[in-house]
Amino acid sequence: MKLVSLMSGGIDSPVASYLMLKQGADIIAVHFHNETPGKLGVQNKVVKLCEKLSESGSVKLYLIPFKDIQMELIKTIPADYRMIVYRRFMFRIAEKILEKEKAVAFVTGDNLGQVASQTLDNITVIYKATKQKILTPLLGNDKVDTVKLAREIGTYEISIMPYEDCCSFLIAKHPMTRAKLADVEKLETAVKNQEEIINKAAENAKITVLAP
Repeated sequence: MKLVSLMSGGIDSPVASYLMLKQGADIIAVHFHNETPGKLGVQNKVVKLCEKLSESGSVKLYLIPFKDIQMELIKTIPADYRMIVYRRFMFRIAEKILEKEKAVAFVTGDNLGQVASQTLDNITVIYKATKQKILTPLLGNDKVDTVKLAREIGTYEISIMPYEDCCSFLIAKHPMTRAKLADVEKLETAVKNQEEIINKAAENAKITVLAP
């Protein structure tokens, strides 16, 4: 069984991936970077996380450039909605990888209500970007328990290394927390050549295979 993991580089997504590895799944990790001056450090960090995870099972990493899409999105998407739309586009790109790899579902490190993008309303809108199944093993977890497990599996010290999260690129100080699907879909209609830029991002992925 293959699962596509949306690997952010934080604490939660590596732990979620580890839990699925322990269930016998092969993990296809997908990480988005915005090609900022610190991108090499970000990529190295994610590679290290996947190397650590590969000690527990099969891991394949896709590093996907996201800057061009973000530059298109900020032209038309209001700042308070950008984080939500960024993540919706990430799922649409990752869905291309899922189909290519013949994976059966996504796995995320989402934790309900932990940050603005993970309120119940926003998660619902974000997940509607794909028709694929989404597994959320940490959704109701206490953060303390997740951190404890991250320490036990050796990902915590890597996860807390400084890095630039592209989901926070040019967003509002107070992002939307109760988005409605109809409103977000209406905003997205202004984004030009969506399928073209999504396909291009997936095609430009850098792939690294790691095995136990």
